[in-house]
Amino acid sequence: MNRRNFIKIMGLGATASAVPVLWSENALGKMPSDFYSKPMQGNARLLHITDVHGQLLPVYFREPNVNLGVGDAYGRPPHVVGKKLLSHMGLEPDSPESYAYSYLDFDNAARKYGKTGGFAQLKSLLDMLRDQAGGHQNTLTIDGGDLWQGSGTSLWTRGVDMVEASNILGLDVMVGHWEFTYREDEVLSNVALFKGDFIGQNVRVKEDALFGDEYATMVEKYDGRGLYDEDSGHAFQPYVIKEVNGARIAVVGQAFPRTANANPQEFFPDWSFGLREDDMADLVEQIRGDEEPDAVILLSHNGMDVDIKMAERVPGLNAVFGGHTHDGMPKPVKVKNKAGNECWVTNAGSNSKYVGVMDFDIDNGIKNMSYKMFPIISDWLPEDKEMKAYITQMRNTKYDEKIVESRSSKFSYNPKRVGKTYEQILSEKLAIADRTLYRRGNFMGTWDQVLCNALRWEYDADIAMSAGVRWGTTTLKGDWITMEDVMTQCSMTYAETYVSEMSGKDLMNILEGIADNLFDPDPYLQSGGDMVRVGGLDYTIDPAKKLYERITNARLDNGHMIEPDTMYKIAGWASVNRTPEGRLMWDIVHDYILANRGKDQVLKLPKINHPKLIGVSSNPGIADYPGESA
Repeated sequence: MNRRNFIKIMGLGATASAVPVLWSENALGKMPSDFYSKPMQGNARLLHITDVHGQLLPVYFREPNVNLGVGDAYGRPPHVVGKKLLSHMGLEPDSPESYAYSYLDFDNAARKYGKTGGFAQLKSLLDMLRDQAGGHQNTLTIDGGDLWQGSGTSLWTRGVDMVEASNILGLDVMVGHWEFTYREDEVLSNVALFKGDFIGQNVRVKEDALFGDEYATMVEKYDGRGLYDEDSGHAFQPYVIKEVNGARIAVVGQAFPRTANANPQEFFPDWSFGLREDDMADLVEQIRGDEEPDAVILLSHNGMDVDIKMAERVPGLNAVFGGHTHDGMPKPVKVKNKAGNECWVTNAGSNSKYVGVMDFDIDNGIKNMSYKMFPIISDWLPEDKEMKAYITQMRNTKYDEKIVESRSSKFSYNPKRVGKTYEQILSEKLAIADRTLYRRGNFMGTWDQVLCNALRWEYDADIAMSAGVRWGTTTLKGDWITMEDVMTQCSMTYAETYVSEMSGKDLMNILEGIADNLFDPDPYLQSGGDMVRVGGLDYTIDPAKKLYERITNARLDNGHMIEPDTMYKIAGWASVNRTPEGRLMWDIVHDYILANRGKDQVLKLPKINHPKLIGVSSNPGIADYPGESA
């Protein structure tokens, strides 16, 4: 099925009545009265989501018990977890908020309150919040990026499923990161399909591409998209002015600054990225002078620590709506910029689990701001019928032999999936989880262990390495692991695997470099992800130490110390710099689970490679850590 036919079929499914269906409350987790009520406190309402990662259906998602802050971020949200987070935010234990914002008693809370998120539920909540604000015209709905990637259906439709869903949702403005890991022409096609504004002040067309015929032809094909301003080199609008209930609000866009370092440049050969703080400051000053807006906000995919530093250094911003680091923050962090003015910095988590709501009281400038973030407890919200019909129709699309699943022609498609619907492929039951499988946290998660074990099994490797990305949902202990669960951990356009020989010295240098990306005290030098997951290897790490001093006592599972001059067999996936020759990650994980489940259908994990942490015992960003810590 080609792209145009897919869009046409999906349009048919989206014409159903938009009247919400009735919902049923979870008998054990009854919804408190007025849980989703926020009367308008002002005259302009902004609704914020971010880092959905392709999740259209309700999911389980466990928040981290390790989110260490270093430097100025020590002890500052989002680097506070567990009971200390609840205390800091004024939330009650054993409550819906405790379940939504923390890992505490996660298994029992998940059984009590059920799944979170889901676009049918999200659409209903957004409509409620719009009604409470006096109508859609009094609101602006924004997305902080990582919307089009992270599921089987988003991969197989090249993000089109999420664009269509966001149009039904009523999304007005968005920025990007993983969006750029589709091909440039696919990105521009999706931007053309999107009914809102795709913005980014820090995405530029490279100089050689500006004068190239091939790029000019592609830009012309998509009605000028991909070259917003030839003089400045902006690929997309740097900002947009939106009128909300008579107020003029400027929304400035910031894509992930390190896209070209974190993702393969072959997908976006004509675009460059970067923090571009000076350009941001100049742009905000220009907007304030030329446009005379009532408010200027930054819609960002920097990560929260970077957003806080930028808010301190760029005058003229009233609020920053952030993404990238998946931090579910019930209250904003308030900072003062160089001019002495206050700016609120927020982050709305991931997986359509939350909606952040900020009300502006505007009268010749902002008189007051009010913020509240709502967790989406799926069973407590009605399913919007139009969105539900669209999702059902889309998931009943048949997998097409023309689907390109990776950048390697060797893995252009899997013939075993041809003829089946997306729903049939994704609902395949593989094994029962012997424990709750999760990913989020600075170090190894149990889902990460499954991925690493699968790589070692495939290649008979000493060690496996898996990127510390923050996307990937949770599977509860005793639940079936489905192919959908596997795809939420692996769905990307460069999921080829590899095996290679590496010296112990090179291995340690790689681990030290990644640790520095995570724990450098300057947030502008951090990558915003988590530590690489390493299977088959235990090590000790002191995050407070300097580069090449953090990691010690690295040993294989058999107890042998890593020796600098010894060569080791290393398996991995998601290579940024080259296209490996190995099978796609999700196929390996699928086969590993089937081959290693017991007669009782349970997949058992004999060991989790949690590194030992030292120097963190008093850090409020760690609690109930399963490995040793001091």
